[in-house]
Amino acid sequence: MATDNRIQFWKRNVKVPGSLQPVYGAQHPPLDPRIHKTFLKEEPKTNTLSIKSKRASSFLEFAQSTNDAWDIDDDEDEEFLGGHPPTPPPSLNTKVVVATAAQAIHNYSKVREKPERVQANGSVVKSNSAAQLSQPSERSADLNSGLLSELSRYIPPTDDSSFRKPLHKQQSLPLRPVIPLIARISDQNASGAPPMAVREKTRLEKFRQLLASQNTDLEELRRCSWSGVPREFRPITWRLLSGYLPANMERREIVLKRKRDEYFGFIEQYYDSRNEEHHQDTYRQIHIDIPRTNPLIPLFQQAPVQEVFERILFIWAIRHPASGYVQGINDLVTPFFVVFLSEFVEEDVENFDVTTLPQHVQRNIEADSFWCMSKLLDGIQDNYTFAQPGIQTKVKALEELVSRIDEHVHNHFQKYEVEYLQFAFRWMNNLLMRELPLRCTIRLWDTYQAEAEGFSHFHLYICAAFLIKWRKEILEAVDFQGLLLLLQNLPTIHWGNEEVGLLLAEAYRLKYMFADAPSHYRR
Repeated sequence: MATDNRIQFWKRNVKVPGSLQPVYGAQHPPLDPRIHKTFLKEEPKTNTLSIKSKRASSFLEFAQSTNDAWDIDDDEDEEFLGGHPPTPPPSLNTKVVVATAAQAIHNYSKVREKPERVQANGSVVKSNSAAQLSQPSERSADLNSGLLSELSRYIPPTDDSSFRKPLHKQQSLPLRPVIPLIARISDQNASGAPPMAVREKTRLEKFRQLLASQNTDLEELRRCSWSGVPREFRPITWRLLSGYLPANMERREIVLKRKRDEYFGFIEQYYDSRNEEHHQDTYRQIHIDIPRTNPLIPLFQQAPVQEVFERILFIWAIRHPASGYVQGINDLVTPFFVVFLSEFVEEDVENFDVTTLPQHVQRNIEADSFWCMSKLLDGIQDNYTFAQPGIQTKVKALEELVSRIDEHVHNHFQKYEVEYLQFAFRWMNNLLMRELPLRCTIRLWDTYQAEAEGFSHFHLYICAAFLIKWRKEILEAVDFQGLLLLLQNLPTIHWGNEEVGLLLAEAYRLKYMFADAPSHYRR
């Protein structure tokens, strides 16, 4: 009886388990309907009234046959108990299956494989989106073998004496690589390129000699830092290049102690006034913005870290009444905090519990972050005064620069009425921190610290190079909404030192061409 029910069930349901169905998604492109329409027999059209009259009996038969239809592993049990072997499903067209699979593999390979960029020295650079993914050829081979192994289970054997084998759950398509949700803060290339051991050793030795000298040559230190500062020397290098520490080694400890004591003197003097009426608005806005600072990185969601940021930002706002606190300044604390914290943490700091550090170390990190952020903001304070004239001027300069660099992009923005202020305001206000992973911001700031007026002047050329970097995607967007969505959500999650290095090189080229030639701006 069970066997008869099973035969009737399969005859009524043409979508048998194991039959290929169109799947629409990034990993599995849709099958060609011209091929797929011959793969399964079309269901005969039936009268609607006859369907309604047979609905109750059909459902009863379905309920009685469900176990036999879907409990595939019961086949082995029937053979073991001496029952009749199961009736295989209707034969499928083997040629159509193979043709369909070949077409799917071919379509998928063309979509997934992207052209590689070739540098001037002949080395091949993978595309940004493939930075942390495996090689396309290897992925295609894995996919091909996976698809063929899957299809071989579903094509009926030519030998009628053989029976259908049970499905195994562990046999499946190759898993896609897991893309990290949080961009790593570690000082590593996202592309996984092997380090240049000899060159790195030479650079490390150069930094070691410069920082060990009695009077550090700041100009030479800037030249070495332009192409990136090694992680172990970054804290002391940033303190020196920002002007927080003197070049003379004998004076450093004295200056550090005095400045750290001065900062905590400000805390004792001003921090209690945060609850006073004329400071409540400032403190309330800071208190709202702090949890929004890098919300995906656990380090910045720790209560002690958020309290540190509140003190730093409130004291800075009190001491700079011309601007006060402006949204976006909270982001500028994070690179300094991470760099000075990395001095005491060997592993990635994003999950580090700061409460495990001694109290005096936590205090020193807080004070150093405050003073270095203050030095940075001293050079771009007009970005945060009333009406933010500094940002308005820089956005206008960016528009003029892009109109000379790439007229097609500029005209494309004009065609769809996209104003530069609508996307570049954040680039200037947050120094591209919302557009880049934190590890890239830290690498970028190595060069900003080494450049004269890096945060105020060189940043303009970084923004121009960053915009032209997405030229192809910009020109492909054909409406206002699409352009803004692209420019506010640029795919940089995989970026590392390699991509930042190329961005810096292009920005330097633009600066060399336009900075000392103002007439180039004019049409």
